Amino acid sequence: MSDTTTTPSPRKRVDWAGLGWLLLFFWYFSGVTQALLLFSGTTGFAGFRDALFLSSLWLAPVLLLPRFTRATSAVIGLVLWGASLVGLSYFGIYRQEFSQSVIFVMFESNTAEAGEYFSQYFSLWLGLALLLYSLVAVVLWKRVRPVTLPMRSRIPVVVLLLLANLVYPFYKQMVTQERNFLDAAEKVQQRMEPAVPWQLLVGYRQYRQQLNNMQQLLAQNAALPPLQNLRNSSGDTPRTLVLVLGESTTREHMHLYGYPRDTTPNLDALAASDKGLTVFQNVVSPRPYTIEVMQQILTFGDEQHPDRFLTDPSLINLMKQAGYKTFWITNQQTMTKRNTMLTTFSQQTDAPVYLNNQRNQNASQYDEVVLDPFQKALQDPAPNKFIIIHLLGTHMDYRYRYPKTYQHFTDRQGVPAKLTQSQAETYNFYDNAVRYNDHVVASLIKRYSASTPNGFLLYLSDHGEDVYSSGDHDRLGRNEGAPTRPMYTIPFLLWTSPSWQAAHPRDLQAMANRPYSSSHLIHTLSDLAGLSYDHFEPAKSIVNSQFVVAPRWIGDPYRNNGLREFDKLPQDKAARVQETASSAKAQPGNNLN
Repeated sequence: MSDTTTTPSPRKRVDWAGLGWLLLFFWYFSGVTQALLLFSGTTGFAGFRDALFLSSLWLAPVLLLPRFTRATSAVIGLVLWGASLVGLSYFGIYRQEFSQSVIFVMFESNTAEAGEYFSQYFSLWLGLALLLYSLVAVVLWKRVRPVTLPMRSRIPVVVLLLLANLVYPFYKQMVTQERNFLDAAEKVQQRMEPAVPWQLLVGYRQYRQQLNNMQQLLAQNAALPPLQNLRNSSGDTPRTLVLVLGESTTREHMHLYGYPRDTTPNLDALAASDKGLTVFQNVVSPRPYTIEVMQQILTFGDEQHPDRFLTDPSLINLMKQAGYKTFWITNQQTMTKRNTMLTTFSQQTDAPVYLNNQRNQNASQYDEVVLDPFQKALQDPAPNKFIIIHLLGTHMDYRYRYPKTYQHFTDRQGVPAKLTQSQAETYNFYDNAVRYNDHVVASLIKRYSASTPNGFLLYLSDHGEDVYSSGDHDRLGRNEGAPTRPMYTIPFLLWTSPSWQAAHPRDLQAMANRPYSSSHLIHTLSDLAGLSYDHFEPAKSIVNSQFVVAPRWIGDPYRNNGLREFDKLPQDKAARVQETASSAKAQPGNNLN
């Protein structure tokens, strides 16, 4: 007898190279655009990372059915290719990331406008780039091959892909971040946006959702009765009035207001040479958040009556009722959950212009884009115009708010000594953003002045920002629950044309030190424009002889005991010195008029 031995069959190794080609193929359709966004400095790393992770989901069907790998990957690839051309073309034209805001603007444009855009921006080089992009996709598909896993491994691997990309992120939002089901689902969907085709699907769903919310608000606004007994003392002379709304800019980082660093060279020069510019020294914001502030400064709402933005006409309604053609030029995001209220205000105007269609705020988007639309609005033949310009200002992430040519502050000179190197870098980013904002605001004033207007331009920021500016220099950003002065102290500048000042004589310099809250801005703008009506309160206008100093409330009006007086916040030594110097320049009794 002879012994027989059984030789075990060799264990089949995983085809890692084949798996890599599959992943590269699926990632290619999202990754190219995200890589261009990342390396151009337009966005950060998050989109690039999420696109890579989400692309791994397409491995599931080819791993489950390896016999049909090439056919399955071809079908999936065609869908991803078609969807990716939209985002890639948009980047090629605008250097921005495709988002629900783009979808909003597309549906707001008519077919003639769409044709004009296509003929103006589509070029031969873009067509050739898209052709090359498509050819590379074909080459990658030819490298795709089946990757066969043992049956006992296929399903666990597919389940792991689903868990890692969908289930775990949702769990993290629900448990770690303590969000409710709907908010958690929305966050997971936002994470999917950098990858195609979710970029289009999620973007369209969000667009429809925010559009419905906006339409409800617009219908509610349209049903409001007009203001009663509206009177205009400015006569029939054609006029152009401008309101420039900044973002996240505290006056405590502006050289114009005594900050030691040279952050406002252009406004400094204007203030020194142009008597038409009045720099108001003591204005604060009621809240440190954009939407909540806009619900007050663009309406009759304030900290005591926060819901009047729903029950009374807005500033835009008022100006239209007074016979003005209204314009809204914005470099803010358009259709996001937070910005739906802003878009609602913009849609109340006659001529809204949307310039920022980035998917998130951490993207390069410079405020100079508002200059040309502003010039066009100034040239509009309407006799009476009211133009609102909403800047992105110095919003986080500060390094994305200015071009490289405005990288002026790079060392630690003028930086609080206790800041770490990373904090000092952020501090410099912010001051560079303030310096660029100075350029934009001064450019708007100069363009307005050059048009020889009859009217005024008012600039203020929505709220401030604490950039390691107060106390122990350990605060960054805004926190209504732990307020500091830099979060609320804002610039407030008024430029009046010679013709307007002659027709509406006021000693504005004598009013420049009055303590004021921007929550009452509608009364000041009405007063400046010569408008009065039943809701108008001269005591709430900083430029009125009947102005009354009142507590400047800050905080959340919807919380019990959520309000506090700004003037009772603790002051830093530097702020006290600056306030003393400003008070010394003021004439006696100015703050009590």
